[in-house]
Amino acid sequence: MKKAVIATGGKQYLVQEGETVEVELLHADGKKVSFEPLLVIDGDDVAVGAPSVVKVKVNAEVVEEDVKADKVTAIRYKAKKRVHKVHGHRQHHTAIKITTIA
Repeated sequence: MKKAVIATGGKQYLVQEGETVEVELLHADGKKVSFEPLLVIDGDDVAVGAPSVVKVKVNAEVVEEDVKADKVTAIRYKAKKRVHKVHGHRQHHTAIKITTIA
């Protein structure tokens, strides 16, 4: 079973074929996306790239665009000062399904 490490949105993800992953929002033109892997694991063989592995692509298809994550709230509160402020944020994600690592 092949596994690969891809980088997108400033984060790295360990993926394998057939897996669905939520990544930072991608502005993809079509339904197909490809990544250059940083690391490829194929059984006992490990290929480490500098910075990416040559001649290997990780292909994926977009399952769902603009998925919203759970709300994260930040609270600013000062006791006895009448200061109370609540901020909320929901991060946008793209759900992708890894089709091939070749």
